[in-house]
Amino acid sequence: MSAETERESPAAPPIPALETQPVTADERGGARLRRVAYGVLLGVSALALISSALLWQKLSTIQEQLARQSADAGTNAVEARALARQAQELARDIAARQAVHETRLNEVALQRTQLEELIQSLSRSRDENLVVDIEAGLRLAQQQAQLTLSAEPLLAALRTADQRLARAGEPRLARIRSAITRDIDRIKSAAVADVPGILLRLDEAARQVDEVPLANTVGPAAARGATRAEMAAPAAAPRWWQQLLAGVRDEARSLVRVSRVDQPEAALLAPEQGFFLRENLKLKLMNARLALLSRQIDAARADVVAAQVALNKYFDPSARRTQALSASLQQMQSQLQVVDVPRIDETMATLATAGAGR
Repeated sequence: MSAETERESPAAPPIPALETQPVTADERGGARLRRVAYGVLLGVSALALISSALLWQKLSTIQEQLARQSADAGTNAVEARALARQAQELARDIAARQAVHETRLNEVALQRTQLEELIQSLSRSRDENLVVDIEAGLRLAQQQAQLTLSAEPLLAALRTADQRLARAGEPRLARIRSAITRDIDRIKSAAVADVPGILLRLDEAARQVDEVPLANTVGPAAARGATRAEMAAPAAAPRWWQQLLAGVRDEARSLVRVSRVDQPEAALLAPEQGFFLRENLKLKLMNARLALLSRQIDAARADVVAAQVALNKYFDPSARRTQALSASLQQMQSQLQVVDVPRIDETMATLATAGAGR
């Protein structure tokens, strides 16, 4: 049936064939090169993106490392400052210790020199050794007397030297005993201040400053009078109107006070300034004590005089405590005039002559 149909149906028009131009080998090579170039470009782009990502990651890592290193550097700087401060303190400590060691080394060197001199003196005769020993003991006693401002070490050394010379029984050493006797008599007759006693008096005076009344202090006379009246009165309880009158009378008496103040500065002194005035007076006495301990007699005397002037200027001269403290300060001033211990130049000159063999 299909064959018949094909025979009956008219013939279809032929489909025009597409005109295709023949592709040459050069065109195919150019297309292939373009695809290769595109692939290369894509690869290079991919590599560029990958390298950019890697560089960015590496840059981020470097930034983190730099931040970490900066923080570590800051911490190290703080630690370095602390270590530098410790090093400075250690250097100061070492310098102080070195100074102490040098002082001790000097003392050891001095002791070594003295020992060498002592060893050399062992080869001398008995009398020469005795003279040298006595001279060294007297020099040491004189230094102790100058340091302590007391004649007792010097007197003890002179008595010991006299006893040793008496036991030796050498006629040519008799003139040394005579010089020692004259020096002992001169030291005993000289007026030497008792420095420990002055120090104790300065401490006692500083303690009494708080008890000395000021020149413009309002005295509790009304309170004392009321107390005496209450003690003299019978034990019966006063009435309310009597208590009221007593209170009014006490208040009226406390409103007016008549007193004589020779120094206007003391009268104009505010009550709250009394504390600072007392502390200033204590400081003057403590400065006098420190100056006396450091053998600065003029400075100690000047501080005691300044304390005496302040006491007479700002405190009540009619009070017993003020008078007692003023008398103590005046006595200390007189004692500070003769603080130096007499020297034993005659004995030392005699010993030097005897040591030289003359």
